[in-house]
Amino acid sequence: MKNTLHVQGMTCGHCKMAVTNALSELEGVKQVEVHLEKGTVDVEYDETKVNVEKMKEAIEEQGYDVK
Repeated sequence: MKNTLHVQGMTCGHCKMAVTNALSELEGVKQVEVHLEKGTVDVEYDETKVNVEKMKEAIEEQGYDVK
């Protein structure tokens, strides 16, 4: 399954890495693509292992807002 999350507060390469690493550590997340200019994160994942709420929590723990 694929989903696009809207993340506020990402401005640089460090932000991109923080979000990518936080999501990649979740079991079931297959691919993460961060688009700083759009403020979006495309995530491909196995919905039987992880859900959008868990992904939002992982991003919010890094200090970003997910809409």
